[in-house]
Amino acid sequence: MEIKQYPVLGMNDTRSGFGDGLFEIGTQNEQVVALCADLTDSLKMGKFKEAFPNRFYNTGVAEANMIGVAAGLTIGGKIPYTGTFANFSTGRVYDQIRQSVAYSGKAVKICASHAGLTLGEDGATHQILEDIGMMKMLPGMKVIVPCDYMQTKMATIAIAGINSAVYLRFGRPKVPIFTTANQEFTIGKAQILQTGADVTIIACGHLVWKSLEAAEILAQKGIRAEVINMHTIKPLDEAAVLQSVSKTRCVVTAEEHEQNGGLGDSIAQVLCRNFPAPLEMIAVKDKFGESGTPEELMVKYGLDTANIVDSAHKVMARKAG
Repeated sequence: MEIKQYPVLGMNDTRSGFGDGLFEIGTQNEQVVALCADLTDSLKMGKFKEAFPNRFYNTGVAEANMIGVAAGLTIGGKIPYTGTFANFSTGRVYDQIRQSVAYSGKAVKICASHAGLTLGEDGATHQILEDIGMMKMLPGMKVIVPCDYMQTKMATIAIAGINSAVYLRFGRPKVPIFTTANQEFTIGKAQILQTGADVTIIACGHLVWKSLEAAEILAQKGIRAEVINMHTIKPLDEAAVLQSVSKTRCVVTAEEHEQNGGLGDSIAQVLCRNFPAPLEMIAVKDKFGESGTPEELMVKYGLDTANIVDSAHKVMARKAG
């Protein structure tokens, strides 16, 4: 679907944004080092490896060791980026992240590709849908889920400058590029992509573009949707949420993650503490994934444009007055 305000500038995967961002920050800061668990090509880390062979470490299929080595490298002033699939970046090594990174206050950048259902045919064993919740619960951990290639590149560069652990989540499929190199990207600051007064749609990752598509369909019916790209799940931009919901008085959240523990869960906490309002969550409802094409899976599990539109109608019907 064409969106006048956000023309598609091309198609690319967000993991390529990570690879290009890693290379760029590597040229700017010689303290940046990269570690990979034998998935260099899948994580698009080859350009960094070729340019800086003495700053690249392939730890092999030993993800727990990779996290421990990365934590140790921070003691010498290095800025380590680790790279593997999201399932292996979190579920397989949660103990090491908790103990050696979060509890120990080490500024490791945990960079995770192939997240969510859009990993596709590899199936449920690889399609982790709980990782945002796992990471955001760790004290001091920042959680970032950018929406397209360009924003992933900018996020990869930006996290080098913060002295804390970061979980950066991105994906495998080629998706529309609609943000530009001159966009304002600030960790912890939401992007208001479209203003409206009837319903708030808050999304992250691959669901941001689908939310813009939904807003376009709603506009044709005279419904003005405010679309927020919540690329930083933690720290959450609570002010942006409350400012928007104070106008619209209802919210739809959209994410490629389990309903429990994800973006919608964070928004619900903000609303119940400050401004109770009807909320509908577009997310996987307490299920594992399965094998299939990314598009088939997103439709089957309700992570699509049509379901965002339907949820907007539902939540608007629930708001008082």
